[in-house]
Amino acid sequence: MESALNPYSPGSGRRPFELAGREGEIDAFDLLLAKTRQRRPDRGIVLHGLRGVGKTVLLNEFRRQAEHAEFMVVSLEGRDAEGGPEAVRAKLARNLLQAGRKLNRRGAGARLIAALGSVASFSAKLGVSGIDIGVNLNQGRADSGSIEVDLEELVEDLCGALAENRTGLVFIIDEMQDLDDGLITALLSAQHLANQREWPFYIAGAGLPNLPSVLSEARSYAERIFNYRSIGALTREAAESALVVPASRYGASFAPEAKELLLTASGGYPYFLQEYGYAAWETAPEKLVTLGDAEIAVEIGRAQLDQGFFPSRWKRASKAEKTFLRLMADDGDAGSSTAELALRAQKKQSSMTMTRASLIEKGIIYSPALGTVAFTVPGMADYVKRLRD
Repeated sequence: MESALNPYSPGSGRRPFELAGREGEIDAFDLLLAKTRQRRPDRGIVLHGLRGVGKTVLLNEFRRQAEHAEFMVVSLEGRDAEGGPEAVRAKLARNLLQAGRKLNRRGAGARLIAALGSVASFSAKLGVSGIDIGVNLNQGRADSGSIEVDLEELVEDLCGALAENRTGLVFIIDEMQDLDDGLITALLSAQHLANQREWPFYIAGAGLPNLPSVLSEARSYAERIFNYRSIGALTREAAESALVVPASRYGASFAPEAKELLLTASGGYPYFLQEYGYAAWETAPEKLVTLGDAEIAVEIGRAQLDQGFFPSRWKRASKAEKTFLRLMADDGDAGSSTAELALRAQKKQSSMTMTRASLIEKGIIYSPALGTVAFTVPGMADYVKRLRD
């Protein structure tokens, strides 16, 4: 089939041709925006799940929905390659300034101008300059130097102005579990206050399966201020739609046994479906994907995953960390008891604590519960086993 028409899009955060199985999350966010239009603010939304299940795609979809509704949208990612917490906070300030610049257009009211002054004050206090949004600093607002106090004042001022036009403020935050404790606490405090005072401020966050517990540890009320959504593998029906519908738009189809093989190999995970679908399209000479085509596609797709998706994590691990991961691989993707891993390694559990902590810091594993660890990406256990064989 023609490569230029390939309707599958493997890649981090890339929207698939058919965004199947996520209607509940999209509708929930759309309802949030609609309620704001009616001056009935609701809770923010937190998505949690393994990597490769489409959380970033959903956040991008939320961004599109909010921008279309003319909300002020600010994006942020918890993980920053260099600079640590200061770099993340500076990025928040820059993104606020950029969003504010878009709002300051002809006809902006006095209340909005004053609120944008609070954005300028907040950013200046964090040492961020160079983005002129056409307003003066709002002295005495969002400039105390306390991230929690300043963020609350910033949200209050912006929401008061935005509510006049029946819109609001949305923070889109990916990898939320990687934010520093101080910023997480400040964000939760702002969301909590917004919920209490009915300000149209919403955090739409996403992170690993342990994100709800990370937030609850920061603030006990976190479990009550968000609509939590667990994002996992697609149902059989949704996975089939994600695989079959894109091809059908171009007159292509799958033989039943070919479809079954690709669905089974993917495990219903959206990223894997895109990878295998892409390979099947490139492999099939005719518009009917046969079992033989699918078998080749699985081999090619798996090789592609083994060259990029999995190694990007494996290569970040030290020698001792790779040994730890090999021990975990024997338990598959279900997770491992840290006590059992110590027994296998014939070491004291305390001697493996630093290795475990480092792997969590690197985002390769996470702790789903006390005394257990699991891989952050589906299929990682099988990949590690393939390396060993």
